[in-house]
Amino acid sequence: MSISSDTIGKINGTTSGSTTATTKKDNQTVDQTTFLKLLTTQMQSQDPFNPVDNSQMVAQMAQFSSVAGIAEMNSSLKGIASDISASRVGDASSWIGRAALVKADTATQFSDGSYAGSIVLPKDATNVAISLVDSQGQTVYSKTMGAQAAGEVPFSWDGKDADGNQIGTGALSVKVSAVNTEGVVTPDVYTWTNVNGVQSPASGTTKLVTALGLISPSDAERLA
Repeated sequence: MSISSDTIGKINGTTSGSTTATTKKDNQTVDQTTFLKLLTTQMQSQDPFNPVDNSQMVAQMAQFSSVAGIAEMNSSLKGIASDISASRVGDASSWIGRAALVKADTATQFSDGSYAGSIVLPKDATNVAISLVDSQGQTVYSKTMGAQAAGEVPFSWDGKDADGNQIGTGALSVKVSAVNTEGVVTPDVYTWTNVNGVQSPASGTTKLVTALGLISPSDAERLA
């Protein structure tokens, strides 16, 4: 059933025909207790020749119960989200200080000056060569690895020249040349990078702070 304006007026102390000014409530919402008061007043003043429609009454009661349930569920979900956010930071923080293998063609330097990574060949190659190139376009390290089977092929460099002098500084681009009897083989390139911190805003996804920039934990192939 619907609640008439006269019924609401009786609850609020006025009717549609009243000329007396009343103070309007700031809260225009109607909770379940207020609805029951409205329902009781409506039943007291209903027209006996126009009985209440039970289906409307049941529908309105169900609607108020549903709204109350949704409000309680939203409150619970906010609490769960807060707990998950806190645990997400705790879980990701255990990655700090470790190295993550990430799909990238840029190799970053470890604290000891070394570089490391892997290439993944989609098929066998008769000859594979890897070069590390600095920001000036100069090749600071190169290695011919010969024939390699399909799959992962790791590489590393200590950052030093033949005389043991440290020459590798900063990030270096990884260049791979791979061929077989059918032509050029294009591998996927992965490099190791240190996890220096964790960024986890209250709203948003957790990111790992690395020398390669912010990366998602799901982008790390494995940790070391």
